[in-house]
Amino acid sequence: MPNVRLIARLDIKGPNLIKGIHLEGLRVVGDPQDFARRYYEAGADELVYMDTVASLYGRNNLTEIVKRAAQHVFIPMTVGGGVRSVDDVKTLLRAGADKVAINTAAVRRPELVAEVAQRFGSQCMVLSIEAKRSAAGRWEAYTDNGREHTGLDVVEWARRGVGLGAGEILLTSVDREGTGKGFDVELVRAVSQAVNVPLIASGGMGTTQHLLDVVRQGGADAVAMAKVLHYGTVSFPQVREAALREGLHVRRP
Repeated sequence: MPNVRLIARLDIKGPNLIKGIHLEGLRVVGDPQDFARRYYEAGADELVYMDTVASLYGRNNLTEIVKRAAQHVFIPMTVGGGVRSVDDVKTLLRAGADKVAINTAAVRRPELVAEVAQRFGSQCMVLSIEAKRSAAGRWEAYTDNGREHTGLDVVEWARRGVGLGAGEILLTSVDREGTGKGFDVELVRAVSQAVNVPLIASGGMGTTQHLLDVVRQGGADAVAMAKVLHYGTVSFPQVREAALREGLHVRRP
């Protein structure tokens, strides 16, 4: 069984690391470089950078942040937000990203998923899905930080995205994001059972038990953490120790 990956998620607005609840009410947390380095040194397996206003302005502003991070952080980095073309992907990869996450542009033109996968490989193409519960056992995919309806069923969209060439899914529960109340395990389980690629669960981590739940009950292959790390509720060593103690396969320090 592959190791469950422990990932730090860094949401960026301009030059700042920010955090909110339900992807709204964003507050400045600090300098993303400081936090990225801290998480790398604490044992993070990967980093996820998301430009929270990129789609609004039609561009991704993370190139310089990623370039600087790549000088000090030597773990895989996934970068997303405002990625609209193969050229945008190439720019981010040249800056130091290992994978690129695409949401809005993929919804608008699904062929982009196939184009990126064919050009750079499926392992580079991460389909980012922002999900809101719409009914019992059903979720709708959203764009623009959970503000814009797409009309797409999350499970069907995930299955289609993988069929087009996405090699991984970053699944964010907008309902749980920033709340610390735990992941939407039912959502994660529904998507993980529908696709055959790794799934990163994001949105809701508040305790180490939440990680255990989403992996064991939801089938997550990786867990993205933000607020719980930024504010020192738990640390990577604590998360890793709890996972090992409970018998999960995680990378040993």
